Amino acid sequence: MKIAITGGTGFVGRALTELLKQRGHDVFILSRSANKNTDNVAIINWLTNDAHPEKKLEGIDAIVNLAGESINNGRWTEAQKKKIYESRMQATDEILRIVKALHHKPKVLVNASAIGIYPASNERIYTEQSTIIGTDFLAKTVDDWEQKAKLAEQLGIRVAFGRLGIILGKSEGALPLMALPYKMFFGGPVGSGQNWMSWVHVEDVANALLFAIEHDIHGAFNVAAPNAKKMSDFGKSLAKVLKRPHYFPVPSFALKFALGEKSQLVLEGQHVIPEVLKEKGFTFKFPDLTSALTDIYT
Repeated sequence: MKIAITGGTGFVGRALTELLKQRGHDVFILSRSANKNTDNVAIINWLTNDAHPEKKLEGIDAIVNLAGESINNGRWTEAQKKKIYESRMQATDEILRIVKALHHKPKVLVNASAIGIYPASNERIYTEQSTIIGTDFLAKTVDDWEQKAKLAEQLGIRVAFGRLGIILGKSEGALPLMALPYKMFFGGPVGSGQNWMSWVHVEDVANALLFAIEHDIHGAFNVAAPNAKKMSDFGKSLAKVLKRPHYFPVPSFALKFALGEKSQLVLEGQHVIPEVLKEKGFTFKFPDLTSALTDIYT
């Protein structure tokens, strides 16, 4: 297949690109950089004044939209929150413009999303059937992003939203920051430790996105391992794999002071089940936390 990726040079995008190449697919990465080919991947200019990516995307089979300012960059000032929100809306608007211009539309748009659409809770368990939506900044951003991407259905394109959990990888994402205190021998419980952490290995994210392209998935599908952990249990597992102690607590007020509103990413969480993927027959390579962490750190 011919598959276009926005955000293809990011954490998830690189993992997905490598997977697609291994499977023999033709990959087109939409980027602000100059046109070039690298490692058997076509780089196509977009989101610049002189870019006309639709001219090079005729005959594309699928688009994966991962574009958007990282929520991990800096404090969530009003300016940064605007950047996070508008970068997603702008990229998705451009995808809609592109597919409208194509004579032969792609069959599917797999759009990134996040489990942050669900309200934080220590008691609820969320599946894709859950209709309750959070009211905070992240939930609103995710909901608006999904609704924007859903407009592609009006063009006869199947749309699937991959609601990504906390993605684990060695050098990017949340894990390096979480592991740092343990590596320095002062890791421990964060906040109450009772909030849920619905995590997923980056390889399983890439596999799930390709699975959504290849299977008849419509709408939301949760991309989180089937065995979520309480934050305290996550820390204990991380300490065990790193062979470090787990006893220096990090109080909530300290994180709120250091991170501001963004501290909710650590202090709050959701217990999410990947029901759609399970029903469709998807198999997680790393269904349990110990195997995921061991793969990353050995």
